[in-house]
Amino acid sequence: MDPINIISVTPQNVKEQTLFCVKDITNPGFENKRIWFEKRYAEGLRMKILKGENDKMIGFIEYVPAEYAWRPLDADGFMFIHCMYVYSKKDRNKGYGSTLINEAEKDAKARGMAGVCVMASKGAWIADKGIFEKNGFQQVDKKGRFELLSKKWDAKAPDPKLHDWTVQQKKYKGWHLLYADQCPWHEKSVEALLNTAMDYDIDLKVIKLKTAKEAKNAPSGYGVFSLLHNGKLLEDHYISATRFRNILKKELGMGSQK
Repeated sequence: MDPINIISVTPQNVKEQTLFCVKDITNPGFENKRIWFEKRYAEGLRMKILKGENDKMIGFIEYVPAEYAWRPLDADGFMFIHCMYVYSKKDRNKGYGSTLINEAEKDAKARGMAGVCVMASKGAWIADKGIFEKNGFQQVDKKGRFELLSKKWDAKAPDPKLHDWTVQQKKYKGWHLLYADQCPWHEKSVEALLNTAMDYDIDLKVIKLKTAKEAKNAPSGYGVFSLLHNGKLLEDHYISATRFRNILKKELGMGSQK
């Protein structure tokens, strides 16, 4: 493995180190995520950025005590990994992912926790389970495309469990979009979807999730982005205006824009 440096992002250095996914601190998504990050930092959320030669960003990990996780699960006493990513394909399979996972494990052990858990998926926006299985994680629950994996060193601790987010969906009549600032790209997607909804005379009700509890009771497995129509989940991760137009045409039988 090439020489690396692990940077702990804090409220004090966040503008200098950035948030990995958004490096432009003038981007509105950066500021929203920064504010969100500072509030969550007090709850124990941590972000680590992995850098190589010449300060080049390689990857990052974001994790938090599971009682404050912005995903629909119960895993008190565990650390939960929100996101982990190694950016370049040429940097993968070099052990960088394992290095980042080890950071979460070290922090969990230092806090006396029972273990670490993570949601994985072969679908969009969440890491595949393979890297976690290589690091000793085992599947403990599954719903839809989402798998919950856990690595615990306290054998007496109950396994983490996923919520049944489908029971939350029926309450959303009409068009609804729920999102949170946990991902800095959500704001751009929300703006695009709102503009598209206006083009089609659609009343899209937008709700920004403000707490981990609200995210845990979200109507999708991803938790921090949910697009619904009359109780049916249409998307569980951020999408483009083009994708939303295609959804509208399919849902409403539109052949063309009004």
